[in-house]
Amino acid sequence: MKKGILNVFIVVVIATTLIGCKKTKEANTSDAEAAAVSESTTQKYVTDVTKSSIEWKGFKPTGTHNGTINIDTGVFQFDNGTIQSGTFLIDMNSITNLDMEGDMKMNLENHLKGTVEGKEGDFFNVNQFPTGAFEITGVEDAGGKIMLSGNLTLKGVKNNITFPVSISTEGESLTITSEPFTIDRTKWDVNYGSKSVFDNLGDKFINDEIELKINVVAFKKA
Repeated sequence: MKKGILNVFIVVVIATTLIGCKKTKEANTSDAEAAAVSESTTQKYVTDVTKSSIEWKGFKPTGTHNGTINIDTGVFQFDNGTIQSGTFLIDMNSITNLDMEGDMKMNLENHLKGTVEGKEGDFFNVNQFPTGAFEITGVEDAGGKIMLSGNLTLKGVKNNITFPVSISTEGESLTITSEPFTIDRTKWDVNYGSKSVFDNLGDKFINDEIELKINVVAFKKA
């Protein structure tokens, strides 16, 4: 009897662990595409930079780090309940870590930005590439989910990604919120600590996957 209870307990623990470890879906990534073009009759919305950001999460064997990046200027064309086109810039100098404090926080932020002397090529190298960008290439309904596609540019490299979003309007505001999704950073030449790029890293590697969640608020432009 005790053995039976123990077996049931082990099954429950394993099932719970598997559910808890379920990976965030990776965005479909492909070559860059032509940006979407809107009709002249669409309504223009301009990004509210004080309310818009990208949440990020990075992973390595010893733990996880998370933070935010500011979204800079952006414009969207909206008509008949659908985004027709749009683009926004990403302020790479605004990379912020939220899970540490003091010197450790500052050191990680500088490392991610690539502003540490002698290590400018690490991660995002913001001195050479101070801004990223996202431009919409298409929006479609896939089984009841809105799938947003666009060209993401980081470190001068442009790839097209597709991920699920919710889009809503209220009064003069437009809100675009993505579900969390991952990208393979090495496809944008962000190679530091990648065991798929470098050999003999042991357990010192950093996962290629970066989790992102995009939050954009824009206001109607007269």
